[in-house]
Amino acid sequence: MASTSFNQSLRRLWALDKFSYSVRVFIALTGIMTLCWAQNEMKLLIPLFLGVIACALAETDDSWQGRLNALAVTLVCFSVAAFSVELLFPYPWIFVIAMALAAFGLTMLGALGERYGAIASATLILSVYTMIGVDQRGGEVTNLWHEPLLLVAGAAWYGVLSVLWQAMFSNQPVQQSLAKLFRELGYYLKLKSSLFEPIRQMDVEARRLELARQNGRVVAALNTAKEIILHRVGNGRPGSKVSRYLKLYFLAQDIHERASSSHYPYNALAEAFFHSDVLFRCQRLLRQQGKACRELAASIQLRQPFVYDASFAEALGDLHASMEHLRIQSNPAWRGLLRSLRALAANLSTLDRLLSAASNPDSLADATDSSLLDRSPRNFKDVLTRLRTQLTPTSLLFRHALRLPLALSVGYGMVHLVHPSQGYWIILTTLFVCQPNYGATRRKLGQRIIGTAFGLTAAWALFDLFPSPLIQAFFTIAAGLVFFINRTTRYTLATAAMTLMVLFCFNQVGDGYGLFLPRLLDTLLGSLIAGLAVFLFLPDWQGRRLNKVLANTLSCNSLYLRQVMQQYGQGKSDDLAYRLARRNAHNADAALSTTLANMLMEPGHFRKEADVGFRFLVLSHTLLSYLSGLGAHRENQLPAEVRDHLINGVGATLAASIDQIATGLANKTAIEVQSDAEEALANELEQMPEEIDEIQRLVQTQLALICRQLGPLRTLAAHLIKGPEEQPTV
Repeated sequence: MASTSFNQSLRRLWALDKFSYSVRVFIALTGIMTLCWAQNEMKLLIPLFLGVIACALAETDDSWQGRLNALAVTLVCFSVAAFSVELLFPYPWIFVIAMALAAFGLTMLGALGERYGAIASATLILSVYTMIGVDQRGGEVTNLWHEPLLLVAGAAWYGVLSVLWQAMFSNQPVQQSLAKLFRELGYYLKLKSSLFEPIRQMDVEARRLELARQNGRVVAALNTAKEIILHRVGNGRPGSKVSRYLKLYFLAQDIHERASSSHYPYNALAEAFFHSDVLFRCQRLLRQQGKACRELAASIQLRQPFVYDASFAEALGDLHASMEHLRIQSNPAWRGLLRSLRALAANLSTLDRLLSAASNPDSLADATDSSLLDRSPRNFKDVLTRLRTQLTPTSLLFRHALRLPLALSVGYGMVHLVHPSQGYWIILTTLFVCQPNYGATRRKLGQRIIGTAFGLTAAWALFDLFPSPLIQAFFTIAAGLVFFINRTTRYTLATAAMTLMVLFCFNQVGDGYGLFLPRLLDTLLGSLIAGLAVFLFLPDWQGRRLNKVLANTLSCNSLYLRQVMQQYGQGKSDDLAYRLARRNAHNADAALSTTLANMLMEPGHFRKEADVGFRFLVLSHTLLSYLSGLGAHRENQLPAEVRDHLINGVGATLAASIDQIATGLANKTAIEVQSDAEEALANELEQMPEEIDEIQRLVQTQLALICRQLGPLRTLAAHLIKGPEEQPTV
């Protein structure tokens, strides 16, 4: 029994996404520490450790072949950067110019994708590590090769471990990403179920806002899973295991479309069926399905069979029985809402079927189009095109690429002006704290200062409590592990751990106590430089570009609507064009949520339109949910006699109206608050005879709901773009 429990605990530990990462780091740091102790060469410890850190920061997910290629590029970049620092260090003016140019060029490489951005960022970090090493020697460059070789050797040691690990456990990141995806879907369904509380005057907007935020997390998980699977598939046919994961990914996409769809006005349902149990039944079933998603996530992560609870079928049956009871009462006021409930029940039935199919993913039919969009550059021409596209003052990346070299140059000037002890930590702090926007920089600035203070306090206590060099060596490795485990989620803790590790490393070769005050002062100076750079030089205030973010959200929704309506004429097809339009719409929705979160961190004047932005987010997410409702039922084709009218007539008209609002927002031109044509169209769509075809009724209902969203969207858009003395056009 104890053995079974131990094995289960070990399996759960192995399934954690950061466990394999921490094991690699532990092996790398322990190996270096052991070598330095055995050879009695503790002075080699710091550059070797810093090489490991830089290489681990450059690591992104890939197949073992891809990771090997990335490692080769990383080591070349590290070598060039380290040797350049050693070579140019004695010539301050040439050095600062070269540093600024390198910072600009490496930052711009982020335009090519996450992999190139990570390597470029790590190369800059290693450059500063080299500066710190030269500064430790008093600025003397006696041996040009010594320090760079040690840094690159540490990086190569971790890189080899990473490639070997990826070769042995290639599919582990796929399992972990899919597990996270289904876990986020489970939370999304749980939140969605809260909309079915039969409470009069429920604050639907607040719940929709939380749902929109969770949708952003789901979209991020979908994008991560797609990239990880794409790295395994490449241009060839997937193997049996990857094919199974690909089917689960497409299954998650279908569940997301179903889960994010809406067919009903929630307050109207709560008012009409306040004394019925039908909404409780819907809520219960959605919560069960959310729980099933989380159980599926656990089974993927632990590599155990997933068994879909058969009692869910009973809950679905209870829902149908409750709806039948309402139908028998023949209340004329309920007629339209009961049709919406039937569409909802059909959607929940499909969700039930999809989750049941997850018990045996291999039995799922292969997607007719299983291609995934690879956004990485394909050739040198593509690289140049992407870089050229970003070379404009309107590009956030370009502005950051100009701002970061300036901040680093100011930090370098401060080092030569004040001559502080350990002054190159100023540049390192500036590099870590200076982010592409003010909100992220402000957040990181506070976390960096607090984390450094905590780390110094902990180091002071541990130095006195554990003076033994051997025990301090263990603390060094432990601190390194804590840093890597928490660097993306708990930056304050990660900074404290890194401060501990640096101080313990220096204490192995000299006096760590002498670094306490310099570390704190340099952190404060570096943070101040980063904060001022983002605040004063080409600041990217989110409020100033809110209109363009909103416009992009609507444009993506318009393209999604056009793709959905095409499928009602041609038949359901999950081809790349449709999946890309759907994903772009959800990505834009998530980007709007992120922009608004960053706005809240900005000074008051720049976040004055945040309230309008959040109201717009609720409306645009509601619009997206109605579009998803259309997409959820596209396996049914419209009757031939109304196909052209609804697809090329109504659908195209609504898409054009959404585009019109988007264009007005993007260009800040006048937008009509009231459109008589849209009001007439909504009334026309809502007038449906009893004998109308059910598919036509569903499509018309969804189109009417979409049309009713345009009025509030126009009002908010007009309010956002009007001048201080200007009134919106009516």
